[in-house]
Amino acid sequence: MSEIAGTAYPSTSPSPPNGDASLDNERLSLFQIRLAACAGGSGFIDGYVLSIFGVALIQIGPEFALSSAAKGAIAATILIGVFFGGIVGGYLSDKFGRQRIYKWDLFAIAVLSIASFWIDGPLALLIMRLLIGFAVGVDYPIGSALLTEFSPKRFRGPLLGVLISLFFLGGAVAYGVGQVLLSTVGDDAWRWMLVSAAVPALLIGVLRVGTPESPYWLTRNGRIEEANTVMERVFGPGVTVDEVPAEGERTVGLRGIIRSGYLGRLAFVIASWTSAIIPVYAIFSFGPQLIGALHLEGNAATYGSAVIELFFAVGCLLALGIVNKVGRRTLTIRSFALKSVPLLLLAVFSDAPAIWIAVFFIAFALFSGGLEVMNFVYPNELFPTDLRSSAMGLVTAFTRFGAAAGTFLVPVVLEQYGISATMYAACAITLVGLLVSIVWAPETQGMKLSESSSLHH
Repeated sequence: MSEIAGTAYPSTSPSPPNGDASLDNERLSLFQIRLAACAGGSGFIDGYVLSIFGVALIQIGPEFALSSAAKGAIAATILIGVFFGGIVGGYLSDKFGRQRIYKWDLFAIAVLSIASFWIDGPLALLIMRLLIGFAVGVDYPIGSALLTEFSPKRFRGPLLGVLISLFFLGGAVAYGVGQVLLSTVGDDAWRWMLVSAAVPALLIGVLRVGTPESPYWLTRNGRIEEANTVMERVFGPGVTVDEVPAEGERTVGLRGIIRSGYLGRLAFVIASWTSAIIPVYAIFSFGPQLIGALHLEGNAATYGSAVIELFFAVGCLLALGIVNKVGRRTLTIRSFALKSVPLLLLAVFSDAPAIWIAVFFIAFALFSGGLEVMNFVYPNELFPTDLRSSAMGLVTAFTRFGAAAGTFLVPVVLEQYGISATMYAACAITLVGLLVSIVWAPETQGMKLSESSSLHH
């Protein structure tokens, strides 16, 4: 039995007898499962706030007389907030530690969500979405780095995949909540939709209290005794991490990535993730409108969006079972190739019967699972402890910048060129990601963090 912050976590493996066990050889513990659920809070809330806004736009658009371009701009604003938040959060996490901000940023999201009830115009709405996006962006690189640095190598891929699964689960829950509020509250339902994001933020924020600092970060910063104390409390006596203290001055952020020779890896992860995320974010932000354009209207469009998000989550869960079997590179390439097929079919057969439209969307969601899991695995495995959060923050930032551009363009392209052109564009973006992955995707399966993050593996 191990204990930390007053909470006991039964270990699934016996404590090592002589103090020479490595974290990479540990079995899965209740602590790591709880950490995955809490770290995934940022993904759940990200998916929730994006999707709930897609439903809220049904009322917000007419109330504020928003044009298609204005809808796209406001929907994209939260992604711009994530852009800046990711950069700031990643830098602060590598510089000052994972724990400090991780414990408090979800409470900021809760306060901002509650304040959204009193929005009185498009400008206030835009500012509030920007601030919420910033808070979500700050959290992304911190939670994933913590989970990576507490995970044995054979469980790292599946545990990181849980984070993106919760993103899609958050989207599905938001569509359900949004539809219930639309049906029961009336003209002000959109206000309660925006406020509702405070509920998961508060719940997950409370569960995060007591989370210890990363032993990898502590060791890298020369705080060996503190790292050993954390490891003993979480895993039992004698368990160590595969890390050494830094020599000389540590450089974090983009400058550190460039100086250390990791710019190429950063470019690959950003290009791959951006190609994957633009079609997904378009569906999240405008799910009901996109499905409505494919001949499903009203409640059917909103519930249809919720079902699709659930299939995204199912696709991620299926990928968790194979990420350690088929290899990181193979999973990435296959996922890009497979998900392009239903997008092409949606473009070619946009006037097909509703049942076939549903099949195409579900196939897209399921085939996306492997890629979405890898979007969290790669940036956390390919960079060393000094740069891990900074890299994840920059990846989060730049991929959301691309997603923001795509989200802004979706309603405009949909209105001016129709659903076929929109789906053709999504397919083309996916094929770009496939090409990038074929050329540059590395293999990190079964490696220690020190090995996968080395430029010489």
